[in-house]
Amino acid sequence: MDHDQTSPPGVSACVPVPVPVPVPVTDPAAGRRPELESLHALRRSTTSRLASLRAESADIVEAARGQNGDDEHDPDGATVAFERAQVLALTRDAQTLLAEVDAAIARVDRGTYGVCEACGERIPAARLDARPTARACVGCA
Repeated sequence: MDHDQTSPPGVSACVPVPVPVPVPVTDPAAGRRPELESLHALRRSTTSRLASLRAESADIVEAARGQNGDDEHDPDGATVAFERAQVLALTRDAQTLLAEVDAAIARVDRGTYGVCEACGERIPAARLDARPTARACVGCA
């Protein structure tokens, strides 16, 4: 058995395997959790946006009740159909973001926020600043 010169006799040289360390989510000086605070702020703004979109959707439906149901021949029909489709798409996007924020909050609670789910390495702070709900580092995204 070959030994490297730094290993004691009878012990083979080992290559250390990096173990992912969860990113600290508390500010030791203040006892605060800045990532959690920013995620909750994003959750509040997304929930507010979702409520606004749902109200807008209800307004579009209500305004269209008294109109001709034939979008093809109604001069305003195409506009109403476009508005409905646009609000629906924005609502789906907001719902998706809300689910992503909730998943990020759960990762903060588990102590795995900021750790790439694919490779286990830390996600750079700049990426988390740009995309707080990121689950992967740039290399694995």
